[in-house]
Amino acid sequence: MVPTKRKTLALIHTSSTLEPVFAKLCADMDLAVDLLHIADDSLIRDVIADGALSEGTSQRVRDHIAAAERANADYIMVTCSSIGPAVDSAKRNGSVPILRVDQPMADQAVRLGNRVGVIATLPTTLVPTAELIRRRANDVGKEVEITAHLCTGAFEALMSGNVAEHDAAVLKALEDLKGHVDVIVLAQASMARVIEQMAKSEISVPILASPPIAVDFLKDLL
Repeated sequence: MVPTKRKTLALIHTSSTLEPVFAKLCADMDLAVDLLHIADDSLIRDVIADGALSEGTSQRVRDHIAAAERANADYIMVTCSSIGPAVDSAKRNGSVPILRVDQPMADQAVRLGNRVGVIATLPTTLVPTAELIRRRANDVGKEVEITAHLCTGAFEALMSGNVAEHDAAVLKALEDLKGHVDVIVLAQASMARVIEQMAKSEISVPILASPPIAVDFLKDLL
């Protein structure tokens, strides 16, 4: 009997620090695939410098997607919400299924409530995540009210190694929002671990982070 060939999941990151995060999630959820990591931290640097996702940066994302296709990936996921919009254009010409890491999270948020809070540490992530939620809600004929919260300075603190300052800003945002929305979305994968710092009694509404939701979504597909 010929053994079944394992599928390959390509992950395109804007930071190599996300490689072990997704590797652990895939292992913990028994996702039986080989992982192909492509990390390019210049992407997020350029998005921040430009204040938005430029066409030039979008093309570099598409180039990485094309490289994953040439490497015979069976499925591709882009793990950074700031470059997520580049996925939409890549889908039109790609030969391999492509997923934005935040799409399953956005769909779940839309299912869970009409008032959605979105927390981010970068405006370049906050805007595309909110737009994605509105679009996915519109696709199912639902109106949502989005409350966006930017944790100013938190990303810079994280990049300088001040993790405690970053986490404190995210925790404060969660505290400020939880009484005013039905569900809270953490717009960046780097924020996911903050949930673990909260006691269960402090979590009065669902708080969604994209990495585990996306990997669970892929497990059903792959």
